[in-house]
Amino acid sequence: MNKIAVYPGSFDPITNGHLDVIERSCKIFDKVIVAVLENPEKKAPLFTIDERVELIKKSTKGMANVEVASFKGLLINFMKKRDANIIIKGLRAVSDFDYEFQMALLNHKLDPNIDTLFMMTNSKYSYLSSSAVKQVAMYGGCIKELVPDVIIEDIINKIKVLKNKI
Repeated sequence: MNKIAVYPGSFDPITNGHLDVIERSCKIFDKVIVAVLENPEKKAPLFTIDERVELIKKSTKGMANVEVASFKGLLINFMKKRDANIIIKGLRAVSDFDYEFQMALLNHKLDPNIDTLFMMTNSKYSYLSSSAVKQVAMYGGCIKELVPDVIIEDIINKIKVLKNKI
């Protein structure tokens, strides 16, 4: 039986903290599905869902047991379609735990066969978020070491396009 885990998130954009969790999860599970969700609570994403999927694919190229997909709706329904029963959630700080713990309990209530694995991010990424990356990039700061090198140019170009529209 294959151990399949799902690492859900908005990944707008993927950061080195996300990548750290993916790499470590790949050592534990036979397959890790990075699931990009369309989150209606996140207003004005920088990248479209399809663009985020492509950025993650670029960033995880060479990781044989990683699959990247997008979904709408309940995570539990997506997991059932993929025969997955583990949710991976990366935690940066104790403040992340409160929300993620509630979500884990809710998901377990919706499907008792689903478990959540909380994985602490590497301490060197504990301050890092997609929002912080976008803000640094928007003001011309260096995003090297914040995101995978292969997508730095994509982020800078997207910011330039966005600024030209303003």
